[in-house]
Amino acid sequence: MKPVYVTASVAALGLSLHANAQQAGIATPQQWPVVSLPKKDQEAERRIDALIASMSLEQKVGQIVQGDIASVTPDDVARYHLGSVLNGGSSAPKGDDFGPASNWLGAADAYWEASMRPDGKLTRVPVMWGSDAVHGHNNIIGATLFPHNVGLGAARNPELMRQIGEITAKELRVTGLDWTFAPTIAVARDDRWGRTYESFAEDPALVTAYARSFVEGLQGRRGAPDWLRGPHVIATAKHFIADGGTEGGRDRGDARLPETELIRLHAPAYAAALEAGAQTVMASFSSWNSVKMHGNERLLTGVLKRHWGFDGFVVGDWDGHAKVTGCTATNCPAALLAGLDMYMAPSSGKSIYQSTLTGVRAGTIPLPQLDDAVRRVLRVKMRAGLFDVGKPSTRPYAGRYELLGAPEHRAVARQAVQQSLVLLKNSGLLPLKPSARILVAGDGADDLAKQSGGWTITWQGTGTAPRHFPGATSIWAGLRDAVAAGGGSAELSVQGRYTRKPDAAVVVFGEDPYAEFQGDRADLLFDDKANALEIMRRLKVEGIPVVAVFLSGRPLWVNRHINAADAFVAAWLPGSEGAGVSDVLFGRSDFRGKLPFSWPRDAKGTPLNVGDRDYRPLFPFGYGLKLSDRQPARPLPENPGIALGFSPTGPLFERGRATGNRLLQIGGANDSPQTIAGPADNGSVQVRAVDREAQEDALEVSWTGRSRGGLVIAHPRPVDLTRAGQLALLMNLKVDFAPKGPVQLEVRCGQGCTGRIDIAPMLNRLAGKGWQQTQIPVACLASADLSKVTAPFAISSSNAMRLTFASVALVRSTAAACP
Repeated sequence: MKPVYVTASVAALGLSLHANAQQAGIATPQQWPVVSLPKKDQEAERRIDALIASMSLEQKVGQIVQGDIASVTPDDVARYHLGSVLNGGSSAPKGDDFGPASNWLGAADAYWEASMRPDGKLTRVPVMWGSDAVHGHNNIIGATLFPHNVGLGAARNPELMRQIGEITAKELRVTGLDWTFAPTIAVARDDRWGRTYESFAEDPALVTAYARSFVEGLQGRRGAPDWLRGPHVIATAKHFIADGGTEGGRDRGDARLPETELIRLHAPAYAAALEAGAQTVMASFSSWNSVKMHGNERLLTGVLKRHWGFDGFVVGDWDGHAKVTGCTATNCPAALLAGLDMYMAPSSGKSIYQSTLTGVRAGTIPLPQLDDAVRRVLRVKMRAGLFDVGKPSTRPYAGRYELLGAPEHRAVARQAVQQSLVLLKNSGLLPLKPSARILVAGDGADDLAKQSGGWTITWQGTGTAPRHFPGATSIWAGLRDAVAAGGGSAELSVQGRYTRKPDAAVVVFGEDPYAEFQGDRADLLFDDKANALEIMRRLKVEGIPVVAVFLSGRPLWVNRHINAADAFVAAWLPGSEGAGVSDVLFGRSDFRGKLPFSWPRDAKGTPLNVGDRDYRPLFPFGYGLKLSDRQPARPLPENPGIALGFSPTGPLFERGRATGNRLLQIGGANDSPQTIAGPADNGSVQVRAVDREAQEDALEVSWTGRSRGGLVIAHPRPVDLTRAGQLALLMNLKVDFAPKGPVQLEVRCGQGCTGRIDIAPMLNRLAGKGWQQTQIPVACLASADLSKVTAPFAISSSNAMRLTFASVALVRSTAAACP
């Protein structure tokens, strides 16, 4: 009789295993395909047996805990026997995101030495370090940055994926790291998802082909002498499973689909990754039919481990276990019982170590369950040779910093850019002549951060400067060098103004960097904050043909921009080698990219995937022109199908970002607001992202008291609020440090126009009380002209204080009085 697996969280809800099976996220392993994996090495298993027998209970528990280097010291690794550390998206050695690569190698040595520190007769187990190297070793200054997965999917070249995996692994080894949380093999089915650019395609067949090649590039081929060793690292297939299939494209949401569709769409890539030898699988933050994956025993144990025979280990995502029913970040036996082998507990590692130790001693966590998880962790470490090599700095490739961004690595990245570009329109303008006079415009033309996207040095890809990309080439620089070599000339003007009329213009524009849930969208309308459309239309009126180069992590509705251009290129997020764009625009190589995602006909965001019933995209999956396809294009419809702009009411700031096309700004003594998208400090105000319920979903704002400063949420152009009725500003905030003087809450309406009220007494009443929600009627700010609001929210003061905001919204007023 086959065993029955019951998800702990499902059982707690009392759901039926019959009629409610699909609704409850209960899989039937026998329905899943068979995966062919080799048998275990019995000699290695005997070695693991002996090792486990020699380990104390404390050591065993430590092996299944992973802490973030921002919260875990080398001494903590020694004391708690931690099996792993990671650097989260915003963590770096010495707290310096922009520090040299040598910091990383030094830290790797320190953590390893701590894990091997003598402790009586205990057998020591080397620590392993995991990192999100998702488009190259993207945390390191000077490393090669490849196009994000969405662009690689357009290239249709599995062998290129193998090369990229090999290079990424080698550059990881330079800094002493041995494990990457890659590749992401999600099949994104709703482009509103903020991680769409981490997906290779909407088609499971393409993702499956890439999963195999990428894993083998990172790890080497199973059975080869250098498998998981030498120039190779441990790979991670993530996020298991259906993270790209959630309703509404919500990150960490719920994939509501029958098991047959779960298997058809989302299983093949994992089967391929495991057959290629992937040694770790990361559980998804998301749910399947309302059951969180971190607690889904039927999938983690029933399918992945028992039916497929996966003998590596399952690692959690950032405190993902905390979302399992009955769990917290510091106590979650249900996840371990469901099949999680290593808790990713960034700042909660010490606490979950203690609670797990207590659970095993009390018998609520069976010792065999713990031993199985420990065995899996040790097996991977043994296969990767961690017991046989010394500290990271003594291993092959360590400290060879010349390999970071090496010319031969950048050449492969440049080739990847060339192959990823998709030509959507060419009325005869391309290829450009290198002997021509070229104007280069748009806010993305000379912006390496914008062309690289999220997960670039910092988690969100924000807060960087050109100096943080040594050796990289912006799209402008590539175009400039191409015309210089061809006898032409190039002029850079972000706003498209020129000193001499050009023969043609290249306008580079697109999405600003984002990562994970902060990139989730309600629709697919491109927010043209930099007015690229106005620039292109003006240039066309002036008789200048335009090439549009669109930077994005997904297809977006840009029909008006396509109409305004003579040629339109979907360049995705090309990374550090912008010269690859000029290679194709000037015809040194042809366009070969094909759409990995169907291009939307409207901006509604309704999921649109090849094979769907009533499949009517603007450009279908697989579409892509060649340079020889030179023909006039018919004008596209310019009705997006949704209301343009954004609602003047509703959320102004949530989940760590200003909403819609609003701008988050800080102002200082010079009264010149500075738009921010990451950590900032102008001397008067300091801003940093912090965690509340999810990673960096709140904003901590500190006023230094040295001069007057402010936090502002601004509109790009004035908005009329007079018809919105009685409104109030609703703030969800925490007063960490109360002010000792006036604090002005304002609604601004242009130069010299503002309505304000002193909210210092209110802030003092809320101080020290944790998260609070407060509502202030806009009528209290009586002098504001609501017909031309430029900033619906601003807080300014010259007094020291610290406030943390989870959300700010403009809502219908229910407050009885002013504060």
